[in-house]
Amino acid sequence: MILFLFLLLLLLSLAPCRAQQENVVYTAADSLWIASALDKAAREQAAEPLTLYFANQLLDRPYVAHTLETGGKQEQLVVNTRELDCTTLVETVCALTLCARQGKTAFSDYLHMLTLLRYRQGQLTDYTSRLHYFTDWILDNQSLGLVGEVSSRLYPFTDLQTIRVDYMSAHPDRYPALADNPYFLSLISQSEQALRGQHFRYIPKRNVKNTASLCGYIHDGDILAITTSRRGLDISHVGFAVWQSDGLHLLNASSIHKRVIVEPMPLREYLYRQSSRTGIRVVRVKSEE
Repeated sequence: MILFLFLLLLLLSLAPCRAQQENVVYTAADSLWIASALDKAAREQAAEPLTLYFANQLLDRPYVAHTLETGGKQEQLVVNTRELDCTTLVETVCALTLCARQGKTAFSDYLHMLTLLRYRQGQLTDYTSRLHYFTDWILDNQSLGLVGEVSSRLYPFTDLQTIRVDYMSAHPDRYPALADNPYFLSLISQSEQALRGQHFRYIPKRNVKNTASLCGYIHDGDILAITTSRRGLDISHVGFAVWQSDGLHLLNASSIHKRVIVEPMPLREYLYRQSSRTGIRVVRVKSEE
């Protein structure tokens, strides 16, 4: 009987819950873990960087792509701390960090913060309101005062990225929400056009060295957005900065390792493993100051 009750509770904790009035999908396990993580951070008065404090608690969680695609026609706020890709890892950690800095520990506070981060101006309307390109994600969350891009006209920010995104509109068959919806495809194309031609200074991979100047610009827990030469894309991968004795490393949800991990090789070597990785942009979660 005890074993039966345990298994029943386990199944219930993993079963998806749908709060239809809020358009949210999550499991009891997710809501319990988030509330517990925020409460623990408050009780322990967790020190900065809070991004790494929370990211370290997600190490070894499995990498799973497309967890935001629920298969339904209606866009829903998906909360999934059990399976993560690179973007949902960043969003999860940022939402936890911003809640903790504001002294908020309720699951409802987390839902509000996640919505602000994931959707344009914090308004979930449909699939096209989601911030699909990471440049768009940075710009929108900068406008809300949630993050800030670190940049300079000085070394190591010696190169300029010109945004030329059109991957989604060029490949609608790869996105179920776009495949049979000309209206959504038109809106995505408009959002791409709004980004095209914008310029951003970034650190090319040749400048990613264990130097004092790099340490001065990149702090532990900063978001690192890997720029790419792949046609139609702006950013190919995201994660968090971790300084170790041999230099800068990337904490990320890795499709190669199939889990959340701190890459064993320094970031410079990681970037040179693929020719399409051109460098990094640096984004910092804002403090309350």
